Amino acid sequence: MPQTLLERMARDGKELIRQLVENPEYHARSSESIPEEFKIPNETPHPMFIQVDFGLVRDAAGELQPRLVELQAFPSLYAYQPVLARTFMDVYGLDQGLQFLLGGLDSASYLRLLQRAIVGDEEPANVILMEIDPERQKTLPDFLLTEKLLGIRTVDIRAIKKDGNRLYWESEGERIPIRRIYNRAIVDELERKGVKLGFDFRDDLQVEWAGHPNWYFRISKYSIPYLKHETVPKTWFLDRLERVPDDLENYALKPLYSFAGLGVVIAPTKEGIAAVPAERRSQYILQERLHFEPVIETPFGGTKVEVRVMYIWVDELTPVVTILRMGRGLMMGVDHNRNMEWVGSSAGLF
Repeated sequence: MPQTLLERMARDGKELIRQLVENPEYHARSSESIPEEFKIPNETPHPMFIQVDFGLVRDAAGELQPRLVELQAFPSLYAYQPVLARTFMDVYGLDQGLQFLLGGLDSASYLRLLQRAIVGDEEPANVILMEIDPERQKTLPDFLLTEKLLGIRTVDIRAIKKDGNRLYWESEGERIPIRRIYNRAIVDELERKGVKLGFDFRDDLQVEWAGHPNWYFRISKYSIPYLKHETVPKTWFLDRLERVPDDLENYALKPLYSFAGLGVVIAPTKEGIAAVPAERRSQYILQERLHFEPVIETPFGGTKVEVRVMYIWVDELTPVVTILRMGRGLMMGVDHNRNMEWVGSSAGLF
């Protein structure tokens, strides 16, 4: 990929993130986005892991321009993605001068940054990656690599127990104290599966969060209507929409907190929008659909690409690596490009 284009996306993403995090009015407003049952004490001043997804459109002069798809303050494939990029280079004998890490990082400095973010000052034995049914998740390769790189363990959220204000899990009959949590459990999935927990997120627990979970709500699709930036498409909260557009074929209806495109309706009908219950309308956005340019040539024709710029914010907000998702379906992601070839997850080299 052109380095200048990647650097522009990384810069635009930082501007979008800072526009939200550094705005006290937005911080006050976005508190309403956090459900009471998931309002966790001791929130940090900023998120630690943030993803900003861009698609590419062609402007009147024929130049490629990034446009925001969405952003989320939730971990992505931080262990897997650099390994994938390096493996592509090795297996296909690519130019070893190619790079994939952003922010001036190399493999050693990236690993140190990841270690600081996830493990912090704790012993790896007391740090867990927390997920729902981790063995069944599509992101399992990332969990296993996180364990291998950092020496932590992946623990099913159902296995976590509470003693006073401390958490622990058991392995071979031994209680292992949990002092820091790298959370990968999605609230939407917790609710859909009716998962029963051995602790309450609202408790004032003696535990550190490697990325405080409240930011999952604060920086999400909820944020998009508040952003003012040339990369941002027109977006409204459904309950604040004064008039439904006539050209709904150019819009998408999206639930705020679903994952992997679940519940998104492309080209909704007026009847479909009217059918959203009044009490749920604040949980949806209507967003202008952008027609992304198919920029990658494949044996099956031009394929669109979505570039996820991944950030880690410990001392400073740092772009670190990208995920590229290719697709010819209505949306990106595995579930929307089934039975196709030359689609799915890839790596951005420059």
